[in-house]
Amino acid sequence: MFLSKLPVNVVSRKFRRDIANVHDMHRTVMDAFPSTDQSAARSEHGVLWRLDRTTQGYVLYVQSRIQPNWDRLPENYLSERGKVRCLQPVLQAIRAGTAFRFRIVANPTRRLKPQNDYRNDGNRKHNRRVPLHRPDEQTSWLVQQAEQRGFVLPAASTGEPDVTVTPLPDLSGRQKDTAEGTQSPRHNKITIAPVRFDGRLVVTDPNQLVQAISDGIGPAKAYGCGLMSLAPVSNGAGND
Repeated sequence: MFLSKLPVNVVSRKFRRDIANVHDMHRTVMDAFPSTDQSAARSEHGVLWRLDRTTQGYVLYVQSRIQPNWDRLPENYLSERGKVRCLQPVLQAIRAGTAFRFRIVANPTRRLKPQNDYRNDGNRKHNRRVPLHRPDEQTSWLVQQAEQRGFVLPAASTGEPDVTVTPLPDLSGRQKDTAEGTQSPRHNKITIAPVRFDGRLVVTDPNQLVQAISDGIGPAKAYGCGLMSLAPVSNGAGND
């Protein structure tokens, strides 16, 4: 796998458009990968991305199974040339009992029970997800994810999981979708409530954790969620 670190030019007109429409950001990221079908390409190439706010502006991190071609980005999209590195040394360091600092922007949600979830017209809506807004619910969501993905969150001095939960601005946008049998595109609204988790984990199952890093964690993976970064405990949760 590869991880790209892309310092964004915040005055780029294309970036300003992308940050206002998360679906446009998704398309810009996917332009660096070979495929005409972007939805299939994201899964095929294991593409995950995350936009981190820094004191200088923004850094776009993109993880993928193949090496991307960032020369395809719009002119002046980056403030400096991006860096691409192989993640194999990081993955090989994942062993049972090893501790890491981590960062992940995720979309903690829960499914509404079908019998309690209705549209205004009274029809039942299945498999609808709703965001979790309370920090304790968000932390519990991550603890549950950890149990299934080969790691645990050790306790801090307070006795609570050693993780900091930071709510982020909603990600929103619109996706064009031409309904079957029609010529007019529909504009499906996208609204995501992302949360950033920074903390410490301990590996319990290396294979499961490697798979979770490769696949991403939680929903909204096409829209800037699910990418987990690891770093040695002594160096914090950076991505360099």
